[in-house]
Amino acid sequence: MDPEIDRLRRRERELEARIARLESERQDGLRRPGHGQFTSAASTDLLFTAAEKTRMPQIITDPNLPDNPIVFANRAFQKLCGYDAAELIGRNCRFLQGVDTDPADVAKVRDAIAARRDVVVEILNYHRDGTPFRNELYVSPVFDADGNLRYFFASQLDVTRFRTAEGVLAESEARYRALFDAVDSGFCVIEMRFDEAGRAVDYRFIEVNPAFATQTGLQDAVGRWASDVVPRLERSWFDTYGEVARTGRTVRFESGSVTMGRWFDVHALRVGEPEQARVAVLFNDITDRRRLESHLEATAQERADERDMVWRASRDLFVVCGVDGFFRKANVAWTHLLGWEAGEVVGARFDAFVHPDDRPEAGWAFERVSGGHPLQDVDVRVRARDGGYRWVSWNAIPRGDHFYAAGRDITERRALEEQLRQSQKLEAVGQLTGGVAHDFNNLLTVIKSSTDLLKRPDLAEERRQRYVGAISDTVDRAAKLTGQLLAFARRQTLRPETFAIDRAVASVADMVGTLTGSRVQVELDLPAGGPQDLHVNADPSQFDTALVNLVVNARDAMDGEGRLRIGLRTAGRIPAVRAHPPQRGDFIAVSITDTGSGIAPENLERIFEPFFTTKGVGQGTGLGLSQVFGFAKQSGGEIVVESTLGRGTTFTLYLPRVAATATALPDAEPEPLAEGHGTCVLVVEENLEVGAFAQQALKELGFLTVWATDAGKALAEIERIPYRFEVVFSDVMMPGMNGVELAGEIRRRRPDIPVVLTSGYSDVLAAEGTHGFDLLRKPYSVADLSRILRRAIQDARAERD
Repeated sequence: MDPEIDRLRRRERELEARIARLESERQDGLRRPGHGQFTSAASTDLLFTAAEKTRMPQIITDPNLPDNPIVFANRAFQKLCGYDAAELIGRNCRFLQGVDTDPADVAKVRDAIAARRDVVVEILNYHRDGTPFRNELYVSPVFDADGNLRYFFASQLDVTRFRTAEGVLAESEARYRALFDAVDSGFCVIEMRFDEAGRAVDYRFIEVNPAFATQTGLQDAVGRWASDVVPRLERSWFDTYGEVARTGRTVRFESGSVTMGRWFDVHALRVGEPEQARVAVLFNDITDRRRLESHLEATAQERADERDMVWRASRDLFVVCGVDGFFRKANVAWTHLLGWEAGEVVGARFDAFVHPDDRPEAGWAFERVSGGHPLQDVDVRVRARDGGYRWVSWNAIPRGDHFYAAGRDITERRALEEQLRQSQKLEAVGQLTGGVAHDFNNLLTVIKSSTDLLKRPDLAEERRQRYVGAISDTVDRAAKLTGQLLAFARRQTLRPETFAIDRAVASVADMVGTLTGSRVQVELDLPAGGPQDLHVNADPSQFDTALVNLVVNARDAMDGEGRLRIGLRTAGRIPAVRAHPPQRGDFIAVSITDTGSGIAPENLERIFEPFFTTKGVGQGTGLGLSQVFGFAKQSGGEIVVESTLGRGTTFTLYLPRVAATATALPDAEPEPLAEGHGTCVLVVEENLEVGAFAQQALKELGFLTVWATDAGKALAEIERIPYRFEVVFSDVMMPGMNGVELAGEIRRRRPDIPVVLTSGYSDVLAAEGTHGFDLLRKPYSVADLSRILRRAIQDARAERD
């Protein structure tokens, strides 16, 4: 770098001399100063004239004036610093320095001025615009003939570009050396030697990095020839490097050396002038990798052979299917199991062999696996060549634009499972029948005994009222028992509506103390922050019943003493329970936690069975948890139990969360009908005893009645005398057309006639609902019958008006 700087300086001086000569030829460039005036041009003094003429930046200071001010600055200096003469004259030159100027450099100048001696220093100054420049400063004192100090003459040289270039080069060299020393790859520069025919015969190591010895195992290679360092080195290495040196083409290759016992990944390129025949080589020892690759290749081939054997020998169905829905490959098990040749399967759509009823399930599975999600245990029926179907359970794993699927024949397993389910159903029916018989016989005993006592002559009025009340209470208990059975079987007719579950839980919690007694400490844990958007769509009455059943069950488990906690929270999933996988969604979880005796593990799977109870005789029917189970399932939710013997139990009821809706106002009590109103009601009831009772009850209420025993007769009566009936009261369960279908037909023919349905149980209502018709549940009271008919008539008249 120093020779380059010297060359630039010589070139600068030559240019300055040439420019000065040209300017001298044109004019002398001098401006004579006035009396007492300092100028940057020149004075008659030879020193000032010479300083003005030179192209190098120069200034002259006068130490005989206060603070040694600048008294002359030539045009080159003005151009260098950006200040004009008026801004420079009279100021000390230190104003050109700044915050980054080295104080040591300033001290050197100050000491030389004080000692009246020459000084050369490189100092950091600042241009007028604030940008820095490095200034090589030459300061010399000027004495007169008497030896008195007259001036200080300062010549400047801007070396910024030189120092910048030097710094860049030095930094580059430092980075190169750091990289050269630190890189883990081996690196060397070699110089090729050729024979008279131009064939590479050897090469000498010019430079190597520290990793060279690690990568090659060669020590002290610098300056030595390859033939000495590695005797009998393979000819291919000389030929390859010689070609790079001759042609300048960069090469990248992997090659081994038997002599060295190693494999290398090599990158070689020519460096320097072609005549030098030098090649830079960057390389890595890949011996271990090559050995591993060889091992992996052998292992991969072995596994490929194993997969091929499994593919051909497996009795399961294997396919490779593209995300376009078409099979790309199939194994021979399709022939063994279903009779299809592999060629008949390849190219077919994924659902081509699926039973029509199972195609929605197959379509869902295909969409899922095509979206990148694995499949597990998707059961569909697959058609065989003979036209029959076999159940196949599929598992699939996606891979890019295709997926791998394996199907196992589960036809026999499904048959056995169905047999097991039937057996379990028979066992459950037997248990259910026994429980129902036991409980209903108890209720019928009360009713029978009460009716027998009512038949006794001269029965006192007080006793008659007591027996009638016993019959009425027993009927209510029988109705509750029936409702619990229907809830467990998920066949009850629910009346779902959207309600705030936090308010419902708080309302039930207010009465929990009455149920549990004073020795049970009740804790209510609702979400903080006041009312929130915690709504469900379910039957509020059944929800309250389910919550009460759980509380009573917890109370009994604690034997009336302990701590009971009612919690409410949101949940993003229902955990896996009773062989069902986890279910994701937006749910609200209501939990009842007690500190009771806990549930034995062998009973956890049975606690929701009807009439199963661990309580003593007369302490429970075994239907409370069954009702909770049925309500949860029929409402689209789940019930989960966790228990530890001796520590307590937690029941968690999950219900789907919904958005809030406007709250409907409660129905007002319908207006009473006028005395002797004679409103005509069409009663449709198949059962003779129930029909006769309904007809008699309506007559007592002042209604006129016509009784039809089926839907066909009811429609005939309506058509026979138009506008005769103001309301139709129909049972749901009837042969032929059921009550819901009859109501729909009446609505189509005579939309002005309201229809009220009644039922104790109907699979139609459980599956489809009432389709908007009013429903009176059996058993019903005369008051309930009167109320619902009056409301229906009142609403119909309001619509007509």
